[in-house]
Amino acid sequence: MAGRGGPRGRGRGAPALRGRGGGPSIGSVPSSGPGIPNQGDHIATVGVKRSAFGSSGRAIEVFTNHYEVSIPQGMIYHYDAISPSEHTLPARLNMELIVKLQERDHPEIFTPRGVYDGRKNMFSVKRFPFENDTRTDSPGRAAVGRGPKIYKIKLTKVAEINPEVLSRFLEGSQSHDNTVLTAITALNVVVRMEPTKNYPFNVRSFFTPREQKDIGGGLVLWRGYFQSVRPAIGKMLINIDISTGTMYKEGPLLNICLEFFNRGNDPNILAPARGLPERERLRLQRFISGVRVMTNAANQGQQGRTRTPRVVKKLSSAGANSLSFTMREGGTMTVAQYFARTYNRPLQHPAILCVEVGNGALIPIELCTVVPGQIMRKQVPPEKTKDVLEFATKKPADRLASIRNGLGVLSYGQSEYVRQFGLHVKDTGGPLSVNARVLNPPTLKYGQNSKQPTIVPRDGAWNMIDKKFFQPATIKAWVVVVYERQNRFRDENAKDMIAGLLEACAAVGIVVQDKQPLVFWENAQGTIADHLRKAGLACNQKKGVFPNLIVAVLPEQATDIYTAIKHFGDVSTGVATQCLKSQKCTRAKQQYYANVCLKINVKLGGINTIPDARSVSILTDPHNPTIVMGADVIHPAAHSEGRPSFTSLVANVDSDTAKYIADCRVQTSRQEMIDDLEDMATHMIDMYINYRRNVEKKPNPQPKRIIFYRDGVSEGQFRQVLEHELPQIKKACAKMKVDPKITVIVVGKRHHVRFFPKRPDEADRSGNCRAGTVIDRDIVHPLEMDFYLQSHGGLLGTSRPAHYNVLYDDNRLTADGIQQLSFALCHVYARSTRSVSIPAPVYYADIVCSRAKNHYDPGANLDLTETGTADDAHASEQLEVFKNNFKPLHRNMQFLMYFS
Repeated sequence: MAGRGGPRGRGRGAPALRGRGGGPSIGSVPSSGPGIPNQGDHIATVGVKRSAFGSSGRAIEVFTNHYEVSIPQGMIYHYDAISPSEHTLPARLNMELIVKLQERDHPEIFTPRGVYDGRKNMFSVKRFPFENDTRTDSPGRAAVGRGPKIYKIKLTKVAEINPEVLSRFLEGSQSHDNTVLTAITALNVVVRMEPTKNYPFNVRSFFTPREQKDIGGGLVLWRGYFQSVRPAIGKMLINIDISTGTMYKEGPLLNICLEFFNRGNDPNILAPARGLPERERLRLQRFISGVRVMTNAANQGQQGRTRTPRVVKKLSSAGANSLSFTMREGGTMTVAQYFARTYNRPLQHPAILCVEVGNGALIPIELCTVVPGQIMRKQVPPEKTKDVLEFATKKPADRLASIRNGLGVLSYGQSEYVRQFGLHVKDTGGPLSVNARVLNPPTLKYGQNSKQPTIVPRDGAWNMIDKKFFQPATIKAWVVVVYERQNRFRDENAKDMIAGLLEACAAVGIVVQDKQPLVFWENAQGTIADHLRKAGLACNQKKGVFPNLIVAVLPEQATDIYTAIKHFGDVSTGVATQCLKSQKCTRAKQQYYANVCLKINVKLGGINTIPDARSVSILTDPHNPTIVMGADVIHPAAHSEGRPSFTSLVANVDSDTAKYIADCRVQTSRQEMIDDLEDMATHMIDMYINYRRNVEKKPNPQPKRIIFYRDGVSEGQFRQVLEHELPQIKKACAKMKVDPKITVIVVGKRHHVRFFPKRPDEADRSGNCRAGTVIDRDIVHPLEMDFYLQSHGGLLGTSRPAHYNVLYDDNRLTADGIQQLSFALCHVYARSTRSVSIPAPVYYADIVCSRAKNHYDPGANLDLTETGTADDAHASEQLEVFKNNFKPLHRNMQFLMYFS
């Protein structure tokens, strides 16, 4: 609270941001940051240049969520918005300051007004009358109980952009250089300026309360709108989509804290003296840190003065009646006494926690009110994921209708910024209609003993009726370990489960030599590894052989048990493990056990199905043995300091590109490029050669081609893939004395492009475009080889196609070849009888990354939760702990698809 001698927390952190000296910086993105390279840098086209379009498949037309945008005619002036201070302000506050500067302080200078991205870049159609093209101003914000905060803003002209460069670029006569990138950025800032002034926003979306849903836990969902201006072949387009914002609920902070715990309405559950556990206090602290609140203790004498929200930094460790502080005049008092004496405001709940705000002041929770319209930028709590998905999921027709309705909220024609820059969004004719094709699915081969040995998927799906696995595995001995309470999963339930699995194994060809596995009930409070080891020893003692499969039956919410089981099987002992949920395998239908067999077979070394050689000749050409690799990196959640990033590389070892192996590593937090790729790729090439030589008995085991699919990198990182990762693959090849030709393809799903069928007969049963729909014209890059492929059938909502960018291609593959290859690889995902949204090796790489926590010993007491964090002083030290404790995969699992 403002006020002389008010209560202060012990750890204040940064001092209060006030005074007339150099204020906090308004800029946070350096001039070489995303979207704006250093002025003068020349950025050439990164990917492989497009030489032709694909032609295979059935031609159709579809709608996409794009609208054409006209290119401005006049000059655009680019300004850097910076301040001489090291502090960084939120984009929301930056925007507020620029608006005040233009509309309140100096409208005579900023007419017409410039547009601003909330960080560093400002654009104008007018050259501002600054001496030497630079000017420093100090707009203030009113503050309670003191003079206004002063923030210095320095505007400097850094470039003049002639939009004609965009026209030349779209025609193919201008390279993708710095000027083009800056011009595209300027158009995006123009279309986003009006909504970001008026609504909560993140980088590309803004959110309105017109459509919302209360999901409990102190959270509410708002419907949002995404917009992004992008170049296409011969024209500029704006991609418009709906999005979802997770917002803090407005109102009393006390109510939100009680909702978070969902334990009733008694405020005393927030009192440490009444039994609030320290772990729960920290969990609540992580949830509300960063929230802006208004305080209602000191309203007296503040009439006519604008109150400023305070930012919650952390929670106190004790209640208001237990926190004492020393007054400046001498003497001590508790926080509760301070508010009672200073503001004549005795607290109703003096034992509950206080919040510490940015300037160190301590304020009782009951006196705080959460400001409306605040985006919750942390990880969505797992128990709320279902609610978010239900709100975000819309069928294709409904989604397209929402996008059309959103044009009214976007109101491009009414935006003064859009008008003054001479932009025109052609939205009256409806969404863009584009040319597409539907690729033919590959023929899939099953075992020779199948009544139906081949099948052609329809709408991305097929079934296992009358089919045996292409290469069925053998279960020599197995044990069942049950962690559900015996009164919930009884002996007869276990017998039914075993019978169901045996029947399913027989149907698909898995040989089970042990028809009567030993069954054990264990208490999850014990040591999981000891339970599993005991079961294995008992099996060996009774049957003379250790089990090569452990089936574990788990209760709900058993993440810790699952992790311990996987660590035991994959890392410690090298035995396959299959976890089942007790609820699902109680009176389960045969389809459930058939799906379980898909996983068990590949974990034991079998192969479920392979693509027919004639369907995808690039993969099965005997003269050009091919390794297909998939790579991914997963990063810790936002605000989780000291947590590492995990990398994975997955590759086939067989000639049919159906049997994959994996390698997983740990590296520096939030580093996207893979440091150990050379070692990982060397291992993959070595395993591939050994398998073809020793298992398949091939005379030419060395690979002649490598197709490298990379997931998770943004367009701004394409060059880094070519400069950092491609050379590592080449070094691995040199180390193994092979010289394959390499193709590098980036696969992306983090985009907002959607397809919508124009005619009902061109949709699948979910209303989506059919599996195999590909677009490689109209909305793609003007120069580079890229395409969108919707390879999976729809289930819920609107399907998202994958975006493929070909960055490097020694193999000189045709557009049709790459598209058909990618589509075929979406059908060899072992865990389902449906095609998936990205090629199987990339999908596997993502799974391997997400399972990286299984490499840590559960008894090591490392905090692997997504919400765990460390302070800056200990982050690097903790990162080393994670690196040192990461255990490698057991050698028994190196040739197996343990991750299925």
